[in-house]
Amino acid sequence: MIRGLDVVLSAIGLLGLSPLFLVIMGVGWLETGSPFFRQARVGRHRHPFTLVKFRTMRPDTPSVATHLADAAAITRLGHWLRRTKLDELPQLWNVLRGEMSLVGPRPCLLSQQELIAEREARGVFAGRPGITGYGQIAGVDMSDPVTLAEMDASLVANGSLSAYLWCLVMTLRGQGQGDRVRHD
Repeated sequence: MIRGLDVVLSAIGLLGLSPLFLVIMGVGWLETGSPFFRQARVGRHRHPFTLVKFRTMRPDTPSVATHLADAAAITRLGHWLRRTKLDELPQLWNVLRGEMSLVGPRPCLLSQQELIAEREARGVFAGRPGITGYGQIAGVDMSDPVTLAEMDASLVANGSLSAYLWCLVMTLRGQGQGDRVRHD
């Protein structure tokens, strides 16, 4: 049932928000010449996939976890996209393809070995990664791998429709935040 909701809601989102996508793509192209950001992430059963987001940092920014990135790398559009969480919208394509769910553990980088080990030990990779989840709603980011893996495991183990809907509602209400960038 949840996969069906993922497909329907992501298709509706992609179609309904297509005018907004076009505006963001145009502004992003003018600002950086590359409106999309693609990065290899760890997916279900530890299979890598390519995550798609709107670009929020300069194209020359090193490919590291967000909490390790320099805040000065964020573009003007990127600040707005991050604050409104609209940078996540292209991930609806990942959801539609079955690589992600709307709700699940945020997919980590292949280089985040400590988080991967914590998640592996707790069976987190049995579920699809998501655009939002318990960690994001609670404000726990990937800089705290143990706490995040514990929350992720709870979400995967629960797997209920009510938890799924609760996460969506809380996210749409603006609860939580994404990974924080480093401020030097």
